[in-house]
Amino acid sequence: MNLEERIARLEALEAIQRLKHRYLNACDLKQVETIRDCFAAGEILIDYGPIGIFRDRDSFVALYQELACQPRVIDLHHGSNPEIDLLSEDEAVARWALCYFNLDAETGATRQLGGFYQDRYRLIDGQWRIVETTFRGHFEASGVCLQRSA
Repeated sequence: MNLEERIARLEALEAIQRLKHRYLNACDLKQVETIRDCFAAGEILIDYGPIGIFRDRDSFVALYQELACQPRVIDLHHGSNPEIDLLSEDEAVARWALCYFNLDAETGATRQLGGFYQDRYRLIDGQWRIVETTFRGHFEASGVCLQRSA
């Protein structure tokens, strides 16, 4: 691999990491249009197990808005340990670990979830997009967040 190819490879890896981080941050910040933009238009696959299987980004975003875009829902998604493989100049796959924390601000109910994403990415019009993502949970814990009054 020559220097230009090595640089292009590093730039692609960085762009894919930034895409996944942008998606996770947008989920926490309830930035619906940013979430939509992380996925390719048209037919894709989003398989989030018990949450559902979606064949296009709009059906997923509609459910996300219904479930997560509520004032009482506070989420933190932490994606780490990326293992990204470039299959070609315009296609890649990756595995990510996820640590997720959810708080219901009204009831204090908490939920922690850990698991793994398996993703497929495609370079479309110069931008990397998610074309397939599957999440499988590895552990889950629930509880109640006790708040102290000052």
